[in-house]
Amino acid sequence: MKSQVRGGTRWKRFAVVMVPSVAATAAIGVGLAQGALAASFAVSGQEFKVKAGYLDGRGFAQYGGVDMGYAEIKEGDKLVPRPVAISTFKHAKITDMCQSVVTPDVPVFGKITLKLKAGQKTPVIAENLYLDVTDLKADATFTNIDIGVAAKNTAEGKSDYAKGPAIKDTKINQNGFAQQADRAQLSGVEQKAWATTAGSFQLSGLKMELLKGDGPGVECY
Repeated sequence: MKSQVRGGTRWKRFAVVMVPSVAATAAIGVGLAQGALAASFAVSGQEFKVKAGYLDGRGFAQYGGVDMGYAEIKEGDKLVPRPVAISTFKHAKITDMCQSVVTPDVPVFGKITLKLKAGQKTPVIAENLYLDVTDLKADATFTNIDIGVAAKNTAEGKSDYAKGPAIKDTKINQNGFAQQADRAQLSGVEQKAWATTAGSFQLSGLKMELLKGDGPGVECY
């Protein structure tokens, strides 16, 4: 199964968080920071870290999936898909956001970390946000939460279980376990993810850095 049929590119060498080159990242980032673009993009290629001071999401749904093509695990001579938790929001405001990805084995330099920060003063705004998450730490408050619903019911729009964005991958187990809420408020967020897709992403106060090395003090956490 492939949870990321929403698009995206797999990058093998100098993987970046939002687009396939540093120059394009900067150009897109300036447009987003100025509110000039409503971008659709995928973040993929390798696991990356996301940190946020506060996320206020409306129309939340979460369900299990399998990420193929972006997050395979090598077992012997075969690549097998990686299980992920797909977290979705119809609308999200994110304060003090940081995303970082490490590229190993860069000639001459060794490990290089690309780090993006935004939303320190004005929140980042995302519409129809999807995240393929493998690890999450946060303090969370949910409003009108339904736990244990079928994943298909979070997207059908024909029942009361349609709080999150539509499920775009029909290959997931749509009868599998899922949860949803009218609102999800998360603070002190630290997460690892393999892919992110947003129908639109407006990044205020965007800052991009290329740093030598990895770990705390270089990455987001």
